[in-house]
Amino acid sequence: MAQVKQDLFEQSDVEKDAVSVGESSYAQKDWHNSYKWSRKLLQWGLETRGITPVALRERVDTQYSKIFFLWLSFNFNILSFSAGTLGPAIFGLGLRDSCLVILFFNLLCSALPAYLTTWGPKLGLRQMCQARYSFGYYGVIVPSIFNLCSMTGFCILNCILGGQTLSSISNGHLSWSVGIVVITLISLFISFCGYRVLTWYERLAWIPVLVVYLVALGVGGKHLGNPPPAEPATAATILSFASTIAGFVITYSSLSSDFTIYFNPSVSSWKIFTYSYLGFNVPIILCQCLGAAVAVSVPLVPAWEDGYADGNVGGLIEAMLRPTGNFGKFLTVLIALSVTANIAPTFYSFSLSFQVFIPPLAVIPRYMFSLLATAILIPVSIVGAHKFYDTLTNFLGLIGYWASAFGAIILVEHLLIRRGDFSSYDIRYWKDPSRLPTGAAALGACALACALIIPSIDQVWFVGPIAARTGDIGFELAFFSAGVFYIPLRYVELKFRPMV
Repeated sequence: MAQVKQDLFEQSDVEKDAVSVGESSYAQKDWHNSYKWSRKLLQWGLETRGITPVALRERVDTQYSKIFFLWLSFNFNILSFSAGTLGPAIFGLGLRDSCLVILFFNLLCSALPAYLTTWGPKLGLRQMCQARYSFGYYGVIVPSIFNLCSMTGFCILNCILGGQTLSSISNGHLSWSVGIVVITLISLFISFCGYRVLTWYERLAWIPVLVVYLVALGVGGKHLGNPPPAEPATAATILSFASTIAGFVITYSSLSSDFTIYFNPSVSSWKIFTYSYLGFNVPIILCQCLGAAVAVSVPLVPAWEDGYADGNVGGLIEAMLRPTGNFGKFLTVLIALSVTANIAPTFYSFSLSFQVFIPPLAVIPRYMFSLLATAILIPVSIVGAHKFYDTLTNFLGLIGYWASAFGAIILVEHLLIRRGDFSSYDIRYWKDPSRLPTGAAALGACALACALIIPSIDQVWFVGPIAARTGDIGFELAFFSAGVFYIPLRYVELKFRPMV
C-alpha cells in the first residue's frame, strides 16, 4: 500500500505517460497498429489520447507551473496587442478609459476559466467531456459546435495577424497569403506532436515576445508619454468595448481543463487557480494596454500612421521597430511567429472538441483533427485577411454570449446542484447517454436566456432595443439569466433521471 501511494505522489513528469499507447482506447490501438507510419509515430512518442478520461493512477504530473507558462505564451502575442487597439481605434475611447476597461473586465472575466482549470486534476476529464454532466451526451454537441467555431475564429485572427506581420518586412515580396500558410504549418507541427512538445514550447515562446515589446518601447516609448485628449466616454461605448474584452478571455472556459488533466489530484486548487489567473491576466492586460497606448498615439507619428494603414497591426509593429534596422526586421519576424503559441494549443483543443461533437470519431487519434483544422484555417484566413478589424470586432463581441451562458450552467451544476463535490461525478458513465443528463435543462436555459441576450447585443449588423439605451450588456445577461433559468429546469430534470 505504501508503495502504491509512493508511486502516485512521486515527482514525475507526465509526458512519458501521456504518449503511451497503453493509455489509448482499444480502437485507437488497433488503428495505430494497422499502419506502418502510425506505428512509427507512436515510437517517436506522439500523444494519441483524445477525450478518454485520465485514470487516477495516471495523473502524476507535479510540474504545476506548466499551466502558468501555457496561458502566458497563449496570450503574450500580437493578437492581445491588437485587441487593445480596439478601444481607441473602433470605440473612440481615450487611453485612460480603455485601460480601465481592460483592467477591470479581464480581472473579472478571467476568474471563470482560471477556476475551471482546477477541475482537470480532480476529474481527469477534458472540459467539453466534463460538460456532458450538465448538457448531456448529445446536448453537449451544441456548445461543442460553438466552441469549434470560436477556436477556428481565434486561429483565423491569429493567422491573419501573423501573415500581415511577416508580409510587412518583405516590401511586397511576401504576400499575406504566404505568411498565413507559414504560420499555420508551424502551428500544426507543434500541435501534432501533442502534450510533450506543446508544453515545452509554451514554456519558452513568451521570451522573444517580451524582448520585442521591450525594444519597441525603447525606441518608440517617447511617443506614448503625452496621449492626445479624448472625447468623454459614454456608458454605451464603455460597455460595448467591455463586451469585446470579455469575449477575448471568457471563451477559454470551454478548454480550461484540457491542459490540466495529467496533474496530480492532490494539488491545491488555489495553486492551480493562481497560476492560471496570473497566466491569463499578466500577458493580456499588459499587451492590451500597450495596444491601446500605441493606437492613441498613431496620429502623432507619421511613420506609425503609414504602417497602420487599413488597420494593418503587423505594419504598425514593423513601423515601431523600423528605427533598429535589420534587427527590427528580425524582431518583427519573432512577433509574427508569436501567434503560433496561441494557434498550436487551440488546434490541440479543437481536436478534442471535434471528438465530442461527433462521438464516433473518438476512435481516430487526436492529432488527425489538427490536419482538418489546418485545411479549414488556411483558405478562410486568406479570404478574410483584408477585413481584419471588422472580423475582430464582430467575432469577439459574438463569442462572449455563448461562452458566458456555457460557463454559468456548468458552474451552477457544480456549485449548487453537486454542492462542489467532485466525487458526485461518476466517471464510469462519461460516455453513457442513458445515464448522463438529457441536456434538456441546459439547452432550455440557454434558449430562455436568448430572450434577454438578443435585445441586449450591440453589433454592426444588429442593435437590440436594450443595447440601444445601455450599450452591449449581452454577455452579462447571458451569464446571469442562463444560470438562473438552469436551476429550476435542472431540478425538474433530476426527477426523471438521477444524477451521475
